Amino acid sequence: MSDSPHTSATGRGRLAHRLLPMTGRDPEETHRVATPLELLFDLTFVVAVGTAAHHFAELLAEGHLAPAVLAFLLAMFAISIAWIGFSWFASAFGTDDWLYRTLTMVQMIGVVVFALGIPALFHSAEEGGRLNLRVMVLGYIVMRVAMVLQWWRVYRQSPEFREVSKADLLWTLVAQVCWTVVAFAHLPFLAVIVAVVVIGTLELLLPLLAQGGAGGTPWHPHHVAERYGLFAIIVLGESVVGTAASSGDLLGGADGTRWTGDAVAVVVAGVGLTFGMWWVYFATPFGDILAHRRGRGYLFGYGHIPVFIGIAGVGAGLHVAGLYMEHHAHLGGTAVVLSLALPAGLYLLMVYLLHTLLFSAADRFHLLLISLTLVVLAAAVLLSAAGTSVAVCLLVVMLAPFVTVIGYETIGHRHQQRMLNEL
Repeated sequence: MSDSPHTSATGRGRLAHRLLPMTGRDPEETHRVATPLELLFDLTFVVAVGTAAHHFAELLAEGHLAPAVLAFLLAMFAISIAWIGFSWFASAFGTDDWLYRTLTMVQMIGVVVFALGIPALFHSAEEGGRLNLRVMVLGYIVMRVAMVLQWWRVYRQSPEFREVSKADLLWTLVAQVCWTVVAFAHLPFLAVIVAVVVIGTLELLLPLLAQGGAGGTPWHPHHVAERYGLFAIIVLGESVVGTAASSGDLLGGADGTRWTGDAVAVVVAGVGLTFGMWWVYFATPFGDILAHRRGRGYLFGYGHIPVFIGIAGVGAGLHVAGLYMEHHAHLGGTAVVLSLALPAGLYLLMVYLLHTLLFSAADRFHLLLISLTLVVLAAAVLLSAAGTSVAVCLLVVMLAPFVTVIGYETIGHRHQQRMLNEL
């Protein structure tokens, strides 16, 4: 069977996934869903996100705040950009023929190589010398060789999108050459930071430079929204990993069956917070919004980067809490609670901001919910500063997304439906 958009009969001498012209998918195709190949591709990013979150938590627990944040933001930005580039291309031009599959496999190899370079990034940030980006950039080179070949197919086979593909080829190569120079040239630390900011900005502007926004290719709104939702779930999985990592060594007894109060609190808080964040994300019908507001595609696509950072940061924060309770952290209780409350707050605020910008309309009820959410997070931090145990404070942080859940289930869903009807 084939996930190809084209129906074909296979006969003697003909491959089941024979080469097909890369002319673009139908953006109004019915029943368009994520393919098994896209789901397999996403699994490589589980490794990358997990590695970044793990080293972020370890570095935070050791008290190296600035290097930890710097390396984590850079790693998550690079992970997000790589995933976004593939996902939007696949939505617009995924032929699922043998060459497309092979080039996707090459990109998966690049993601794994990239993930293998993440520990070196964190170690170099901790040492305070030149940031070690070489292996990560090598992974990016592998990924982008495959991506350039995919765009070359579009350029050759789709006259309608020839200008778009030509511009994408050009700017992708420019960005990658810049990354390669920064990674392998012996530049001072400050010069590297400035270069990273400049090239990172170029990466964010690449769709605008190549396509004038996200409207230049035939991407499918519901397919794109589903892909982002699935990736959000993958990143949320890091919170579950963080919960397990935090509670594992807190089990009492030689056989690990006598649970301590701290272990129970970490499990409840970790799973509860993850579940609440999931509920909040999927309360917004991103696919329906994009179907009516296709011009918001760029905002939706890149506005998710801080969302993904916030989710992964929550997983790392749970891990830090576990290290603190095991007496393996060089942080105070308040700093530990902040390591969880800040990324949770970032995530929730970004979901609200995306909702407002995509609808181009503000809901006053949201201001109340945001305010109550910030009160809950602030209460957790203040309780910790007052001497309350970290375990109790984690349970308070867990309540933050449920402010939105309760607000949506009682009143907010009617406000949202009214906004959808007005699109």
